[in-house]
Amino acid sequence: MQSVNHLLKAKGGEVFSVAPTDSVLRAIEVMATHHVGALLVMDGESLLGIISERDYARKVILKHRSSHDTPVSDIMSSPPVTVTPEDTVHHCMEIMTQHRFRHLPVVKSGRVVGMLSIGDLVKAVIHEQNLRIEQLEHYIAG
Repeated sequence: MQSVNHLLKAKGGEVFSVAPTDSVLRAIEVMATHHVGALLVMDGESLLGIISERDYARKVILKHRSSHDTPVSDIMSSPPVTVTPEDTVHHCMEIMTQHRFRHLPVVKSGRVVGMLSIGDLVKAVIHEQNLRIEQLEHYIAG
């Protein structure tokens, strides 16, 4: 099973973030600009939480709050659940399934080194399954 470190090497460790004092509107703009569904909420180098499109829909839109006036800190998920580069794809999928979210920050020695989405994990699982199928086909044929 692939490790998170392997996925990050292929994907890259670029992460997008907002400050806890930023407006929710600012967070949604950053998500739209970078075509991502979640952002880290950072105070300098410290990871405080995560804000997702789901948080926006459930905690702002459905509660008739103002995106412009609501700070990210009011709706972010905190404390964030994180994984390490040594964790496996399978472990990450278990965490996402158990907690019902789609994004996982990757932290090493207290520092954010990347972020994984459910899409990243699904691609990795499909790739691994395709390799196994090829191996089995070669074994059966040969």
